[in-house]
Amino acid sequence: MANAPIKLLIAASGTGGHLFPAIALAQKLPDYEIEWLGVPNRLETQLVPQQYSLNTIAVEGFQQGLGLSSIRILGGLIGAILEVRRLLKRGNFQGVFTTGGYIAGPAVIAARSLGLPIIFHESNALPGKVTRFFGPWCSVVALGFAEAAKYLPKAKNVCVGTPVRPQFLDTEINATLDLPIPNGVPLIVVFGGSQGAVAVNNLVRQSAQAWFDAGAYVVHLTGDRDPDTDSFRHPQYIALPFYDNMAALLRRANLAISRSGAGSLTELAVCGTPAILIPYPFAAEDHQSYNADVFTKAGAALTFKQSELTPEILQTQVLSLLRSPDKLAKMGENAKAIAVPDSADKLAQLVRKVIRE
Repeated sequence: MANAPIKLLIAASGTGGHLFPAIALAQKLPDYEIEWLGVPNRLETQLVPQQYSLNTIAVEGFQQGLGLSSIRILGGLIGAILEVRRLLKRGNFQGVFTTGGYIAGPAVIAARSLGLPIIFHESNALPGKVTRFFGPWCSVVALGFAEAAKYLPKAKNVCVGTPVRPQFLDTEINATLDLPIPNGVPLIVVFGGSQGAVAVNNLVRQSAQAWFDAGAYVVHLTGDRDPDTDSFRHPQYIALPFYDNMAALLRRANLAISRSGAGSLTELAVCGTPAILIPYPFAAEDHQSYNADVFTKAGAALTFKQSELTPEILQTQVLSLLRSPDKLAKMGENAKAIAVPDSADKLAQLVRKVIRE
């Protein structure tokens, strides 16, 4: 049919860092017929089905070393590739978009075997192993950070930034906080990304009293995996596992203390929030440190290795920044300069162009 909508399969799975940019892109393609490819029991099973048809396959990554488990995983990968290939043929899809991770391998191989265009989005400053391996197989790799291009010499790439959820772009939506924070007081927001960050939580609880003494309030998003969540209480301290209205919270914050996943950094940049960054030390290939370096070099954040950060150091650094409003304002301006607020539009234009060609 001449007027049939273009069909796109989006392969995005696991964490908010993989899912939120893909959902933001999908919302910019209302004329496309979109289906999703994910993995059972991951975050996509909660976020995707109410908006898009979700197909799931069983796939996992290879661990270090070879053994019986590797043979099993390889067998599963081959099965997943064949399953995705059947899905693409049966559904007459015209292209595949992926944000990386385990799901990307079967999606890219299956699409490549059928000659379909593939758009790969890589949000990190250091592209993951999957991106580096499969990038040259793709029609284009869309980058969140320009710095990533040097690690992908054989892939066609273009920097478009990383899309954020719509709430971060419309300052009128949920503009006010439903939290008991007085006007005018300094606000510190602590969050560890969609996975939470227990080590950071402990550092903050040991440091916070001095910040309260200086008049600050703390909103601490602890995640749902911290056994000590209820161990600390103070009238100026608000602990929540998660908070939906992150855009308004980060705009109100004078300072954030955060991990440096690409999704969290993108949100900090769009909101112009200065930050102290503590890269997750066990992230694959230490990629969070590469992300943090981009912000540190731009003057948008201070970065500390978790292994070298003590409660005393964190306490002192935060107090120093709270007492330097001009420095915080400049860091916020520098963060805004990194942001690509129209990233979802740029990515959607790129997808349309690649599939049209």
